[in-house]
Amino acid sequence: MTAWWHRLSGPAKFRVYSRVALQLGLATVIVVMAVTAGLSWSTVGIVVGGIAAIVAVEVQPEFARSSSGAGLRRWAVPVAVATLAAVWLAGVVVARLATGASTVEQARLTSVYAVVLAMFAVVPFFRHKVWIVLGLSVATGLAFGTSPATALGTAAGAFLFGGFVLGTTLLTVWGLRVVEELDRAKGVEAELQVAEERLRFARDLHDIVGRGFSAIAVKSELAAVLSRSGDAERAAAEMDEVKTLAVESMGQMRELVRGYRGIDLMTEVAGARSLLSAVGCRLVVEGDPAKVPARFHEVAAWVVREGTTNIVEHSAATSAVLTLGDAGMSLRNDCPHGPAGERSGLRGLAERLAPLGASLDVRASSDQFILEIHWENK
Repeated sequence: MTAWWHRLSGPAKFRVYSRVALQLGLATVIVVMAVTAGLSWSTVGIVVGGIAAIVAVEVQPEFARSSSGAGLRRWAVPVAVATLAAVWLAGVVVARLATGASTVEQARLTSVYAVVLAMFAVVPFFRHKVWIVLGLSVATGLAFGTSPATALGTAAGAFLFGGFVLGTTLLTVWGLRVVEELDRAKGVEAELQVAEERLRFARDLHDIVGRGFSAIAVKSELAAVLSRSGDAERAAAEMDEVKTLAVESMGQMRELVRGYRGIDLMTEVAGARSLLSAVGCRLVVEGDPAKVPARFHEVAAWVVREGTTNIVEHSAATSAVLTLGDAGMSLRNDCPHGPAGERSGLRGLAERLAPLGASLDVRASSDQFILEIHWENK
């Protein structure tokens, strides 16, 4: 149970909390109603109607655990509406047929409770909510009012109490939607940061390759002209320069691909903190990047970059801890999505570490993912 809870994202946890809170509220209302009604036919109606209302909340799209509940929702909501309508109608019929004042009052309360349950669990998810609340309240008042005054009092009581519970549910749904919108906004922000980094890489690649290729094209054309004119020596010199330009461009491109024109540990730590913050994950840095030996600075920066990407793509983490030392480093996060598996980024990271005599250790559990790197500080 604990592992399941830790695997949930923040919005998913809030969705579960909201659903359970509403259902507990319904259960509380049902208990109060049943105790008020005592042991009678109305108790059965209240309990059955309450169970139908709880199921109706369970299958609503705003609270559903997954989209697989659509089939259940197709029949659960109509059944809940029909059950609550039957309880309300039973109260009306009993009130019409009863002769005792206590029985009439019990029937009236039963119908009012059915209206309240409907406003708690069903009406908030329909259109024209205010008109439905008003219609149910007026119908209840007319059904049980023996005089204009009692009809108005019953209708007003149903409207006020029902409107209150309706507002409670609507506020809960509104809060849930706000949380989900914020989560989507964080996801978009993280995607924009990744897109911006890719754009920067594309721009740098264009600067290097475009400039080199332009020079190669000009000098190749000049060499061709010189060759046709019989100046073989100058043509050969130009082709030597073409070769030099090609080698330089390839070297610059390798440098760019290897580290976006150099990769810096401090820069990567700052970038990781910013990116993880954008997706709702707090990064805590333990230790000083200066403690990392100079010859491991670049590979440590790659560990931070790849580890951050791993957290964003393969977890719903809310907290991460980066530990830096003179004998190694680690990056751990909560809420991983499944086992470590064969992730190409981690495999590439291990290939980078091997020539330096460093080792990669990956451990994953249901509630934590740990990436550890060990090296010998000679």
